Amino acid sequence: MRNIKNANLEQLLLKLLGADKTARLFATLNHPRILNEWEDGIVTRAELAQAMNMALFEDLLTRSPNGRQYTEETVAAGGSVYFDHGALRAVRWPHSGALPTGEAAFARILRPLGFRINGRYPLDRLGMTGRAWAHEDAADEIAQFFVSELHPERFSAEFQHAVTNVIGASRDPLTPRAVGQLWELERDGVLPLEVAHELLPVIVGAFARQHEMPHEADYEVLLKESAEMAWIATEGNAFNHATDRVADVFKLSDDEKAKGRPMKPEVERSRSGRVFQTAYRADVVRREFRAADGGIVTRDVPGSFYEFITRKRTFDQDARRWETDLRFDAGNAQGIFKMTASQAA
Repeated sequence: MRNIKNANLEQLLLKLLGADKTARLFATLNHPRILNEWEDGIVTRAELAQAMNMALFEDLLTRSPNGRQYTEETVAAGGSVYFDHGALRAVRWPHSGALPTGEAAFARILRPLGFRINGRYPLDRLGMTGRAWAHEDAADEIAQFFVSELHPERFSAEFQHAVTNVIGASRDPLTPRAVGQLWELERDGVLPLEVAHELLPVIVGAFARQHEMPHEADYEVLLKESAEMAWIATEGNAFNHATDRVADVFKLSDDEKAKGRPMKPEVERSRSGRVFQTAYRADVVRREFRAADGGIVTRDVPGSFYEFITRKRTFDQDARRWETDLRFDAGNAQGIFKMTASQAA
């Protein structure tokens, strides 16, 4: 069904990304069946959610050369990407400037778009808590969000002070107008196309860094105790990774290793035995820091990465249909998070 182009979705992406990127995204990503029908000019929450997801996937590829190369090779070979989920990191800390603390900054976007919490995952080894958000209208086909909150209170006083220094003057990417538009979307489930055009770049822009250049001294403090918080210091709330759902992640892992790609050594296996994940190591990016003398220094740090997942299905006897296991696994997640920790320097 990838040839079907929902007219509202296409118009949203054309205005935001242009013709070339829009065409490439339609050719690359799975097309949720719920979008096979539409009303011209009236954008549903599922359409806006898919537009946001596609734009965020494109943004991830601009920051992950390995992910882009894999995606381009997959499409060139006649395949496509089944966008399973995107992951982001937030900080649950009262000193975050104008930005709502932690996951709250994204709940106010995800809920109006039709997403609901679909699981809580303690990431205690990392001092974090993860929550999955699945779309009510098409949980299996519209990519989920895995939102991880870091808890600074679990770390040292010096660490907490550095966190405040880094994010304490964060800006809020949502304008009052956008907040009102999201409220209307949550109430009605739809928005006029012209309003959706206005809202889309604002909500996409929320998945970015909302604080200024970090001081190198603060970064060093954070890095000693949490590679994840150090990552947030440079990358903010951008997608940490995007994930392709594949039929056999073990075969894919072997194939990518044979190509010399920077793959995770082992595939993560969930306790349920139904969810399997692996990933490339994070792409290295160059970021600026404020030095002690007030000048600017640059250094190479871990950026975002591209992940792969295989989800087993079970037969639902009551519903008389196969159901994909959409859950996550705390052990898997903590293993995958090492893709950025191992690159921290």
